[in-house]
Amino acid sequence: MPFDGRSAPVPAPIPAPAPVPAPVPTYAELQVTTNFSFLRGGSHPEELVMRAAELGYRAIGIADRNTLAGVVRAHGAAKRAGIKLLVGARLDLQDGPSLLCFPQDKPAYARLSSLLTLGKRRAGKGDCHIRLGDLPDYAEGQCVVALPPDGVPECAAANGAPANDDFLSVLKQIAGVFPGNTWLAASCLYRGDDARRLDRLAGLAAAAGVPLVAANDVHYHI
Repeated sequence: MPFDGRSAPVPAPIPAPAPVPAPVPTYAELQVTTNFSFLRGGSHPEELVMRAAELGYRAIGIADRNTLAGVVRAHGAAKRAGIKLLVGARLDLQDGPSLLCFPQDKPAYARLSSLLTLGKRRAGKGDCHIRLGDLPDYAEGQCVVALPPDGVPECAAANGAPANDDFLSVLKQIAGVFPGNTWLAASCLYRGDDARRLDRLAGLAAAAGVPLVAANDVHYHI
């Protein structure tokens, strides 16, 4: 518009910038418990998978206690939702910390199934007895995440799992059974000492030569 001395030209409106899409989270839940872990998990596998998809996760790991039962329904839900399912189980060892165990292929899945069968045959109905000494025969193709005692750095967990130097020794032993495929889980417990606890866990991971990985303890989809 030409300027005639009486009014300034009106500039064309500047278009609003296009909205920037939110980044897709690279975090995936690994320690997810379904209602196939009786008296512990509160949601169906399908509900947990669909909620993970709604939150934009690319993957979710199902790890019920000493069982693979929850992964069947989770697999179907993951295919419908278009996200990756990490098939696994939580192994509650009789003489060591609990491990999240994720087989990497079908032969490893078969080995994990055989390990769980061995543990269930030793125990009464609804229970499973797996020991540290059982792991080497079934370790090929498995990735494991060691769950530290709740009381690190001050005391052992209520279930009797070793803590501090004892836990470090066992963690090194587990890393030797699963070389290059062992992680230590770290999570916030919101008890007022998380910074100190996470620092202690980072030290334990470094001393054992294993990476630290973030893992919540998910029991419900909402």
